[in-house]
Amino acid sequence: MATSSIKYIHPLKTNATHNRSGNSITTDAPVDNNGQGAYFSPTDLAATSLGSCMMTIMGIYADQNNLDLGEIHCDLQKEMAANPRRIKAITIDIEWKTNLPKKEIEKLKKIALNCPVAKSLHPDIEQNISFKML
Repeated sequence: MATSSIKYIHPLKTNATHNRSGNSITTDAPVDNNGQGAYFSPTDLAATSLGSCMMTIMGIYADQNNLDLGEIHCDLQKEMAANPRRIKAITIDIEWKTNLPKKEIEKLKKIALNCPVAKSLHPDIEQNISFKML
């Protein structure tokens, strides 16, 4: 079974359906590339996938090891380059409130930095990741 099905919707939008769950995401071209910026752009989703993957893989490790991950969230910024138009950098600021021992915190940080999306992105994309412990 295909992971997703995507339909183009004029002008410059797509609707992607996750085939297993039926959930969908609409994308729009960004304002600086002829779109309305009404939804995530495809490159927004690529950048957002990095943050989501980092926190998901941390959660998997925490669950498997009966650890309370605490409260964690992030804000991210995507920077585009021209010629060719591509993602130049993704900056993620992670704020984390936890009572875990320092050893576990460091292990979880390393896990996050080596998540599958981080390892799948082109090496020319700068990944600027910071952890702020609350």
